[in-house]
Amino acid sequence: MAPGTSIEKGPSNPHIRLVADYGNLCGEGPLWDDRNQVLYWTDITGKRFFRYWWKDHRHEPIHEGFEVGGFCIQEGGGFVVTNSRGIWLWSPEDKPVLLASKAEGKECVMNDCIADPEGRVYSGSNRYDPSGDYPPNFLFRLDVDGSVHVADDGVQFSNGLAFSPDCSTLYFADTVARCIYAYDWHREDGALRNRRVFVRVPREEGLPDGLTVDAQGFVWCAHWFGACLTRYDPDGKLERRITTPATQTSSLAFGGADLNEIFITSAAASNVLSLAPLGYDPEKLYIGGPLYQLSTNICGKREYRSRVTHARREPK
Repeated sequence: MAPGTSIEKGPSNPHIRLVADYGNLCGEGPLWDDRNQVLYWTDITGKRFFRYWWKDHRHEPIHEGFEVGGFCIQEGGGFVVTNSRGIWLWSPEDKPVLLASKAEGKECVMNDCIADPEGRVYSGSNRYDPSGDYPPNFLFRLDVDGSVHVADDGVQFSNGLAFSPDCSTLYFADTVARCIYAYDWHREDGALRNRRVFVRVPREEGLPDGLTVDAQGFVWCAHWFGACLTRYDPDGKLERRITTPATQTSSLAFGGADLNEIFITSAAASNVLSLAPLGYDPEKLYIGGPLYQLSTNICGKREYRSRVTHARREPK
């Protein structure tokens, strides 16, 4: 960028407002706490964790120095956290407790996570090298006793997860594969079966990143490099596309008193540029950093809480 020039913060969208701008290097994982009417989100790269009080529209950083990649709210308080060093139990007031850095011999280099109705947690690994020479990735399941198991293999880069309203289906974004997959979810043992392609995302539309599902069963996806959110019907057909201010739009979550507000995270540090659309130039675009809010006439659904009770290792 030439000296003295500036980049506006994305195309104008009158329906999207800026909530907070902490310059998140990799803003991610927005999660609505319906009981306390609070939104949490993380800056993975910046190792900062935030909350936004809906009632008085107040936001604040609440912890620095611990990498929070993905997280679930625990039923009894605190969080399950997934990050590049493993799976943890954590409360901002206490030291994190490591549950697992490996599972079935596989390293837990983890990204997004989600809780199921039984309190289990699913999360995938996301090791990547643009040369293509990197270890395989996996989708893992954390059971309520703290044990971790491989739920599926053949993953290129794990990202967002979301359950259908009846929980018969778990959706899962594989960013490098440019796919959103669908699994049959089994309540009894948490097994995932019958993986199939739900949506393929063309290169020119960016990469599938964070996911959520609304109350009608439509799947929403944040597009890294794509500066948009998309909404797909339960058959995988594109229903709408919403332009966002930041090209590195990373994730989204429904929240607000009526669950009809969409909170959108973004990232200020360029990443995985080798996978960008042809002609993509971050020096000529506003890539992101803030948290945004979009008011809609569509309602989301409450996310489940984890119920992991057994810490098998000592605080680190």
